[in-house]
Amino acid sequence: MRTLVVATALVLLGVTGCQAEVSGQPEPEGDGFVVKDGSRLRFRPVLAELPPGPATGSATNRQSTDPAEQQAAAAALDCSPGQDPLDGRDDPALPLVSCDRVQGAKYVLGPAFLTGAEVSRARAHVDPQQGGSIIDLTFTAAGGRAWADWTTGNVGKQVAVVLRSRVLTAPMIQSAIIGGQAQISGKYTLPEARQLARDIAGG
Repeated sequence: MRTLVVATALVLLGVTGCQAEVSGQPEPEGDGFVVKDGSRLRFRPVLAELPPGPATGSATNRQSTDPAEQQAAAAALDCSPGQDPLDGRDDPALPLVSCDRVQGAKYVLGPAFLTGAEVSRARAHVDPQQGGSIIDLTFTAAGGRAWADWTTGNVGKQVAVVLRSRVLTAPMIQSAIIGGQAQISGKYTLPEARQLARDIAGG
């Protein structure tokens, strides 16, 4: 499980079984990825997380508002590697049943409250103090306010970062995250951190 710290906040990340932290520290100097098109990146609350498992049953509506249909869609969803059939065409105003792109865990997600258009920059670099690598996120002014509002009201809940209808990471909010900057750190290799930053930036 990964842990995120933003400002004074801790966030647990359920990704690749590692520990990570996110803090609101200012971004160090250096190159990063400027977000040019964040239209397919969405931040959605996690309503339920299910363990990886084979697809059972027939394909169903992955954006239903009916909890029974959501569970059926999760059971039927094939999380094997490859392109998601929705490929970013999911309706952000509706729930979404999705997969973690690495481990194949299944998620029932709520409507999006933030998109990649509210993230201005993502940058990966080595953490010389703790080891591993860090991903810095910088939000726009509007994005920082939306992020602060959502995390303030959802302490103890998970949020999924979703790209093209697939979950990149799903951290648990430990306390309110304010300040407009976040830092994800943990047992990432530098290539893993760069890939996550690149994905968040839409590159």
